[in-house]
Amino acid sequence: MTAKLTVSLLDYGAGNVRSVRNAITSCGYTITDITHPSQINDADVIIFPGVGSYHSAMDVLKKEGYDAALREYLKKDRPYLGICLGMQTLFESSEETNESGHTGDPLPGLGVIPGKVIKFDERKRSVPHIGWNGAIAHQKSPAMKYIGNGGSGKEEEVYFVHSYYAPITEENSKWVLTRTTYEGQEYISSVQRGNVCATQFHPEKSGTTGLNFLKGFLEAVENGTLSQTTPLPTNPDQHTQLVKRVVVALDVRSNDAGDLVVTKGDQYDVREKDDSEEGGATTGRGGVRNLGKPVQLAARYYTEGADEIAFLNITSFRQGVIEDMPMLQVLEEASKCIFVPLTVGGGIRSYTDPESKKVYSALEVASRYFRAGADKISIGSDAVIAAEEYYKLGMKKTGETSIETISQVYGVQAVVISIDPKRVYVSSPDGVDKKHTVVSLEDGQKGPNGEQYCWYQCTVKGGREAKDICAVTVAKAAEALGAGEIMLNCIDMDGQCNGFDHALMNAVSGAVTIPVIASSGAGCEKHFVDVFKGTGVQAALAAGMFHRKEVEIGSVKKHMEEFGIRARIIG
Repeated sequence: MTAKLTVSLLDYGAGNVRSVRNAITSCGYTITDITHPSQINDADVIIFPGVGSYHSAMDVLKKEGYDAALREYLKKDRPYLGICLGMQTLFESSEETNESGHTGDPLPGLGVIPGKVIKFDERKRSVPHIGWNGAIAHQKSPAMKYIGNGGSGKEEEVYFVHSYYAPITEENSKWVLTRTTYEGQEYISSVQRGNVCATQFHPEKSGTTGLNFLKGFLEAVENGTLSQTTPLPTNPDQHTQLVKRVVVALDVRSNDAGDLVVTKGDQYDVREKDDSEEGGATTGRGGVRNLGKPVQLAARYYTEGADEIAFLNITSFRQGVIEDMPMLQVLEEASKCIFVPLTVGGGIRSYTDPESKKVYSALEVASRYFRAGADKISIGSDAVIAAEEYYKLGMKKTGETSIETISQVYGVQAVVISIDPKRVYVSSPDGVDKKHTVVSLEDGQKGPNGEQYCWYQCTVKGGREAKDICAVTVAKAAEALGAGEIMLNCIDMDGQCNGFDHALMNAVSGAVTIPVIASSGAGCEKHFVDVFKGTGVQAALAAGMFHRKEVEIGSVKKHMEEFGIRARIIG
């Protein structure tokens, strides 16, 4: 039996490449790492999973001498698969902001495909484009053999996360393998010409569909049929649609026995109610609520159709992440069997190790998480502190906040801001500090004394400390500093199963152009339909109702579809 070909992986050191490795090995192939330009010419097939910012990618390729070797390899029509930035770098240039924070001349790329990569217009749509969208085939390709009748049949959603795109032009039209629509904007979502192939979407994060794409591509390389493409008739009136995401959160912490478990809070209290007595006194505090093991639960949600999974390390603010080996191991193990996006939050900040006195930057902490398997990191308390400093300096950036340093290297799409506000009820907007956004509440949401208004006060340290800044203000600062998404919680609604806080969701989503994930309060299928119909959020997150098996992910999505809300249906 002939041994399968070896995949040469060009890992330039940024972002989550672990998931790409796991996806390739799950298809039955071995990997060798390209560590020197001389290896490029000897490769059977190269996969370049570009992750992060365009500037960082091209800078490394040039410094290490890979760019010239890649151009020569591609000129010979050798088998190649670029992913995300691995596709964008094939074009002549990109207008993506450079590391110093100033937009100048377009950054030159490898120049294989005519055209330049440009940014989505945030005046017309949320940017980045994050989530599951379709792809309309322009060619029938062996790489699409296992997808929708060989790429010419049923449209299957794949996962995108990007702020910049390649427009279709007359000069590059023959390269287009698929196109995608994002809120009215058509763009190239994958390319192929001969043996050179690349995708804007992430196959390694696109579930079974993505794995099938990788399988088809690698099999075609192996049997020499990859270049056997044929054009397909296209309908310019056919468009794709970004679906609404269902995200599952797993609050992870150590229980009293030291085991890492998934728990769930009731207004952020994760301990069971316990009236047992200690020394004659009623404690009212039981053990940490244990809802299962992190990797096992996450794997279950992946197979049930979760669009994204978030691991929230809810005790990490008490310790350093670099030494938090159990949480890193959770990510490493999860990425072996879960091929949808993984977000991790908790402790993404600069800190000094108490024993060695070594100072770790927030960027170093985030890098450790990315290398362990995270696709996005969630910043909580540190984002509130950064927002306070941003306004204190007259809305000026320092370039030193965790949001700025991480997004400059890994791209804005890799940075999620988790905001934990609580309601401050007021009888009238008059008298409230003008820096706070006051919202009007519906009858069923009024305060304990019938207050019709409130503002949302941000908290830090897991909700234990309140700050004099509102959720809308923090969200706007976070976007300005370089965040790509907002995970919007509400302490008042947490664990209550009464639905999401629509007033909060509308206040924040109406104030920023980046996507917002609704969190806190889901208790049934209807709550997802309500928040998607009643607010501007792109995704909704739940935890307890899924952990307790009160509601299935599939039933949520079916309910959404019944009410005209597009969802990603598996199976």
